[in-house]
Amino acid sequence: SADIIFFIFIIGGVLGVLQRTGMVIAVIQKLLALLGERTILLTVILMVLIAIGGSTLGMGEEFIPLVPLFLIISKEMGYDRIFGLAIVMVAADVGFAAATTNPFTVNVAQGIAELTINGTVPFRVLFLAAILTMTIFYVLRYGAKVKKDPSKSLMKDDDFEISHIDFEKIELTNAHIFTLVSSILIFIAILWSVNSLGWWMAEMSGGFILMAIIAVVVSKLPVDEAVKAFIKGMEEMVVAAMVVGFARGIQVVLNDGQILDTLIFSAASILKNFPNYIAAEGMLLFQTTLNFLIPSGSGQAAVTMPLMAPLSDVLGISRQTAVFAFTCGDGFSNTIIPTSGVLMAMLSLAGIPYTTWLRFMVPLFL
Repeated sequence: SADIIFFIFIIGGVLGVLQRTGMVIAVIQKLLALLGERTILLTVILMVLIAIGGSTLGMGEEFIPLVPLFLIISKEMGYDRIFGLAIVMVAADVGFAAATTNPFTVNVAQGIAELTINGTVPFRVLFLAAILTMTIFYVLRYGAKVKKDPSKSLMKDDDFEISHIDFEKIELTNAHIFTLVSSILIFIAILWSVNSLGWWMAEMSGGFILMAIIAVVVSKLPVDEAVKAFIKGMEEMVVAAMVVGFARGIQVVLNDGQILDTLIFSAASILKNFPNYIAAEGMLLFQTTLNFLIPSGSGQAAVTMPLMAPLSDVLGISRQTAVFAFTCGDGFSNTIIPTSGVLMAMLSLAGIPYTTWLRFMVPLFL
């Protein structure tokens, strides 16, 4: 688990540096300036970009500081708070669930299951496109209803006052563009190296550190600020890293106490009487339920994949199916579970009651 924990900390630090350069905010603000009046197109572009971030890099916590910006965008377009939060929250979680190369879920789970890293990317891209299309349609339909008749808003009694929000305006510069392009190219190179050169956690960590170094140099970010941003990003990953460590301890107890074999046998005894597709649904339900207790993607992978991988062998289901059940079960429920720190933080920033958010999200979740 040491390599996984180290990798999680490195990713958090790198994302913290990229956030500190102002590149993410600058790109979003530029899109708003260019497409401000074309609300549907702007919403689609923003949700696609955010979903890609969640799907490829596992971005979630990184979007928390951007919630005020999306509230401003929503108000400017004539929508309510829920619409503004949905653009960022729902898109990020859908991308996280329909993961293509998410280092916190897909990569960790496939590594534990002893599978080729990123071996199912084409299928996952198609799945992401399908799920994201349905999600965007749902959000746009709600927005159109609210814009046409504000009384249809789930927060119709809210005056949506955001004058207290002071969000820094950042001009998109050549440095931001170069940082964005270089980060994308390095990420593509990392994916290629994983599949072609056999890279794993240590090598991938080096690639992401290079991404951060280039961002710091190009943005002319002072070294002390870069280090502080890196440390802050790592701090946000402490809980996830601890869960992975504890999960390894649980795994040792399960193995040495021969509990794991008992669990696999019991689950197999129940699921073997069902067709494979129903057994796979059972695995999905199990992962979804467990996410209430372990909302950390990498932590849940460390706890469950040592169990689910051999269970899939017993049931005659591919291990990739077990990984897919895990990513979906872990990701989609993050939009509704009260144990998700990201969800509760975003709801607090957006000023949306949890019960009101459930009224919006549950129909889409189901």
